[in-house]
Parts: sequence; structure tokens; C-alpha cells
Amino acid sequence: MNLTILTYPDKRLKQVSKNVTVFDEKLHKLLDAMNNVMLASNGIGLAAIQVNFPLNILILNIPDSDGEQPPENLMEIINPVIMKKNGTTTYQEGCLSVPGFYEDVERFDTISISYQDRDGNTKILDADNLLSIAIQHEMDHLSGKLFIEKLSYARRKKFEKEYKRMLKEKNER
Repeated sequence: MNLTILTYPDKRLKQVSKNVTVFDEKLHKLLDAMNNVMLASNGIGLAAIQVNFPLNILILNIPDSDGEQPPENLMEIINPVIMKKNGTTTYQEGCLSVPGFYEDVERFDTISISYQDRDGNTKILDADNLLSIAIQHEMDHLSGKLFIEKLSYARRKKFEKEYKRMLKEKNER
């Protein structure tokens, strides 16, 4: 399965994803292909909608202290629901669908989620730090939202200006 990451301003990124109801080989192939494209793109997270599958699926592989992303650290999170959220934190985020742009975003500091694994088993996860931030970032994708939509009006305008300039430079090459 060959997947391509959709990039802003592609309208397909605005779709609201649907719950996964069938946990089969087709789903497993999608999860494996998503992991391959995420790692090849130097990402730490990817939502299925970013590769044009409007399903409530996200994967994460937070780098370890050596900056590695070993396969055993891969998290496959299907049909996630936030059950608890506490505190706030600000973190500089980027996105594979908004390449080359990084901005501070405020998120919940800690969250607890309920989700299903690739076989449909229900799990509970308590997350903090970068894991909490990454889950919230990817869950926004499932709702058709990009991190740039969380920016203040002034920072959003700055983004639009920088993004247009970046596209212009890219097209002139």
C-alpha cells in the first residue's frame, strides 16, 4: 500500500473521520503502511486522514532518549476518546501536513484516553508530556482540524504570509 501525505490547504484534511468497526487484515495493512510513511517522513505521529483515509486511527512513535523510534515503541490508537484532561502546557508543534512550519500551541498537560488496538481490544492510556501533546495533535486531525487553527489571529496571519512565500519560492525553483 503506497500512501501519500496530504498537505495544507488540501480540503480532504478537513473531513471528520469515522470510527473503525472492522478490525481485519485490511486495517493491519493500513496501519503498517502508515507507520512506513510516518517514519520515512521523520514524523512522530500520523492520523489516517493525513493519508486520505477518514478513519479514527492515529499512530505514534515518540523518539527515545537516543532519538530512535524502535518498532516496539509504536502505538496504534483506534477510535480514541479523551476521558480526562488536566492542566495546560505549551509546546512548539509541527505537522507532516504543514511542512516547514512550527508554532507554539497550548494543549492539556495530561490526558487519559480510551481506545482500541489493531485487534479491537479496548485499552486505557494515561499520557503526559510529548505523548499527551502528540495524541491531542493527531486527534485534532480526526476532527478535521490542523494545529494552525489553534493559533491566535495575529500568528495565523503570520503563518498564511510565510506559507504563501514558501510556496512561491518552491514554485520558482
